[in-house]
Amino acid sequence: MLHEVQNKQDQKSTNYVEPVYARKDFGSGLPKFELGEEGLNADAAYDLVHDELMLDGNARLNLATFVTTWMEPQAEKLMSESFDKNLIDKDEYPAATRIEERCINIISKLYNAPETGIGASGIGSSEAVMLAGMALKWRWKQRMEDAGKSTAKPNLILGSNVQVVWEKFCRYWEVEPRYINMAPGRYTINGEEVMKQVDENTIGVVAILGVTYTGAYEPVKEVHDALMAHKEKTGQEVPLHVDAASGGFIAPFLQPDLEWDFRLPLVKSINVSGHKYGLVYPGIGWVVWRSKEDLPDDLIFHVNYLGGDFPTFTLNFSRPANQVIAQYYNFVRLGRKGYTDVQRNSQQVAMYLSGKIAEMDDFELLSDGSDTPVFAFRSVDETALSVYDVSDRLREKGWLVPAYTMPEDVQDMSVLRIVVREGLSHDLAEALIEDLVWAVEKCKAGQQVQGKTSDANAETVGKLKC
Repeated sequence: MLHEVQNKQDQKSTNYVEPVYARKDFGSGLPKFELGEEGLNADAAYDLVHDELMLDGNARLNLATFVTTWMEPQAEKLMSESFDKNLIDKDEYPAATRIEERCINIISKLYNAPETGIGASGIGSSEAVMLAGMALKWRWKQRMEDAGKSTAKPNLILGSNVQVVWEKFCRYWEVEPRYINMAPGRYTINGEEVMKQVDENTIGVVAILGVTYTGAYEPVKEVHDALMAHKEKTGQEVPLHVDAASGGFIAPFLQPDLEWDFRLPLVKSINVSGHKYGLVYPGIGWVVWRSKEDLPDDLIFHVNYLGGDFPTFTLNFSRPANQVIAQYYNFVRLGRKGYTDVQRNSQQVAMYLSGKIAEMDDFELLSDGSDTPVFAFRSVDETALSVYDVSDRLREKGWLVPAYTMPEDVQDMSVLRIVVREGLSHDLAEALIEDLVWAVEKCKAGQQVQGKTSDANAETVGKLKC
């Protein structure tokens, strides 16, 4: 009798058990490309999305991205408190508007602008680049119209090493891109190559402070001086835009004497990514101009249906204010000394890594992290050691180190690139070197095995290679 009662209790317990994870919500698949007939409860929906995102790589170990992957908890709290504020609603959110204006002034002064506060924020440097390019084209168009000349064929001079957003700008705004191709041993533009392309239809020249491929600075002053000599000789002023997406929050702190900014009179505009070495989560970018004269009035719209009359120069309209607020938090929190300390630490880690890699017989450095904390290196013998295989092996250890080909005219060269950001400690750097040595050994062992394998097993071993 007692045994029968116990069985009934066990059966009741089994029937009414509530699994901790395997809820009925997960009993069958959910449609991925259309809405389901019914929704899930909040916890189930969270778990479903959260678990799928676990398949992504670890952002802190992602050495491919320039984008910030760590911020202080206080900054994250401020961001979460302002997700719901639409930055374009300037009359409704005057405090956020004031903070945006302060950030623009801070950046203008950081870059030694003679007039401060002439700028805009954007989703990232991609939007900032579009705004700067539009200003270049409008100013050139006005100059040509004043001279009674055609405005049909504008061109922009830039290196083949530019980020793809510049290609987008030229295509979308119908500007001829005049690319300066790279050459073996030269992975930046220079003054001599720029002057081969300049004519009266040139709306401007783009120089990069932190090339995406290698992290190195382009010689901005050399390009500027060549353009200045051209102006003195011909009377034609060709403006210079500096794409400082990566280096704009590095050079003022680590190389303060480097002349690249508004100290050079032909530098008319600068863009920088707050979500890179500005140390803010994505996405926030900034563009500042030398003076009001360099930002044509025709590009500025006045919005008055949100409660006041506010000038705006953006491609995007609605977006959250939280990234701007996070940028201001960093400016207040870190100050000049704090930014210097953070960036110097990143540079020291980058130099440590590049130094260790330079000691390895298998690799050759293209840059060493002494400009931005970014460097690239290649295999001494690609037939013996493929950088793509090394990248795959490092992924097994959790590291995301990209392998890619260089730009036109040096595209036969494949490289690995490491981006050091805040959050990559010296201890993690030591672990990376250990894993890189392991990856090289594994790749070499795979090739040796393949070379000694019989024809019957060659196909199988080939699939296992690195």
